[in-house]
Amino acid sequence: MPTSSLEGRVALVTGAGRGIGRAHALLMAQRGARVVVSDLGVGLDGAGGDSSVAEGVVAEILAAGGEAVADCNDIASFAGSAAAVDAGVQAFGKVDIVVNNAGLPGGAAIEDLTEEQLQRALALHLYGPLGAAKAAWPMMRAQGWGRVINTVSEEAFPAKADLGRGGLGLIYGPAKAAVWSATIGLANEGRACGITVNAISPGAFTRMNASVFEKSPTTLDLDPVHVARVAAWLASDDAADVTATVIHVAGVHRREYSMRRHADTAVIARIDSAIGG
Repeated sequence: MPTSSLEGRVALVTGAGRGIGRAHALLMAQRGARVVVSDLGVGLDGAGGDSSVAEGVVAEILAAGGEAVADCNDIASFAGSAAAVDAGVQAFGKVDIVVNNAGLPGGAAIEDLTEEQLQRALALHLYGPLGAAKAAWPMMRAQGWGRVINTVSEEAFPAKADLGRGGLGLIYGPAKAAVWSATIGLANEGRACGITVNAISPGAFTRMNASVFEKSPTTLDLDPVHVARVAAWLASDDAADVTATVIHVAGVHRREYSMRRHADTAVIARIDSAIGG
């Protein structure tokens, strides 16, 4: 089969009812994957639930000639994410692509931060993705092929220039930093058994950031489909040699992140001067 095709693959996409997740699900189905559309249909505050959100995307895929099932498990735990993987196994016999997209915004200053807020963010953004990968990993390893695609954010490592800007502070950012680290760790485990693990830092217009763009409009085409195209490529055989990579996607603009240590910064110079070699 063509290397860009996803024929024969089964993809679990979390948070697939709206926005970027919906774009992932629709495009992967278009490329031939059978898709588990996982979404609780909650509000931006995490409250409520509406199964029709996931079911609506499934209906779109079926109408276009694809195959999909809806899943409404709460993936913010190992048990819930394993149940979402099992929905794919029950419907299609396996899951060999896991797209960890589900997430909710949230930020707090240190004096307002609660343990409950942080635990909730880590459950959704870290425990869920690791739990889904853990549940699908034996199937991927057994067949010598698998893909895990995580979702991170520039909020994980805000630049010093952003001091005073505010943002998603001590909840969303640290949770996404944990996923960033987990991506590299999982990639190291997958190298020997044909499993690639990568992450996307998306810039796209969704309900999560609608208020941001209301205050600061942009001329960029931030359709979520641009993010989905990168995810679909990472899931394909074309990207079999790409792992432990984090890619930023904002419209048609794409960048790969790298992390380096520097010995020639102003702070290092002051430390050397103060304490010597």
